[in-house]
Amino acid sequence: MPNRTDAQLSRDIAREAGALLVSMREAHGNLEDWAVADRLRDRADKASHELLVAALGAARPHDEVLSEEGRRDDPARVGANRVWIVDPLDGTWEYGQGRADFAVHVALWENATVLASTVDLPAQGVVRSVLDEDAVPAALPIDRPIRIVASRTRPPEALGAAVALLSDRLAAAGITTQGAEVIDVGSVGAKVNEVISGRAEAYVHDTGFYEWDVAAPLGVAVHYGYNASHVDGSTVTFNHTPPYVTDFMVSHPSITELLMTAMKDAS
Repeated sequence: MPNRTDAQLSRDIAREAGALLVSMREAHGNLEDWAVADRLRDRADKASHELLVAALGAARPHDEVLSEEGRRDDPARVGANRVWIVDPLDGTWEYGQGRADFAVHVALWENATVLASTVDLPAQGVVRSVLDEDAVPAALPIDRPIRIVASRTRPPEALGAAVALLSDRLAAAGITTQGAEVIDVGSVGAKVNEVISGRAEAYVHDTGFYEWDVAAPLGVAVHYGYNASHVDGSTVTFNHTPPYVTDFMVSHPSITELLMTAMKDAS
């Protein structure tokens, strides 16, 4: 499609990569065999990376690309004004397990701003993009606890204590007496989608990951009206060397301050 905007390009190629990942998994062998599943992960990561890089190279030949699967991180991208930050397969482990909580991330970092963000969740049939209309935060739940999404393998050490504090403060603020609880999901994109979908109200991670994990989910979360920042509320920036993000939090605006202070007080 000629003359696509950056956002349209981002959405289109994320969808194409997601469809490729699904088709490769459907055509593969028995995923209960660890060696078979591991080979699929490697092949799928590489194939999705090659698709995204080729598409961006054809459509935006003067832009830089930072990808998890890139064999060489070109130093030129650090001084570039336009850098595409992509994760060809976020949630690689979940993908190889046959699960649905994996994603493709595509975002553009331009003029110190995350733009053109897309999170494609192909096994769920869901695409989140800055092109989505009526993108507003879901209503807070009245029939269940406030849910905080965290990594199943690396949850914040202080999260248990923070959730206990948050439960008390939510009640004191008249927001809910249902308390708060922690759930786990795979990909960062899938975690943020749980929040956007109204099945959870926040996502917290404080043990570090890479820019390609965070850029597109952050851009989409902001588009939907959620807070997306470091755990202390400071702004997350990108295109660094190394491309590392120390911590990240997405939260419903109605609970952001309570969650931040609970995390701080629990630490």
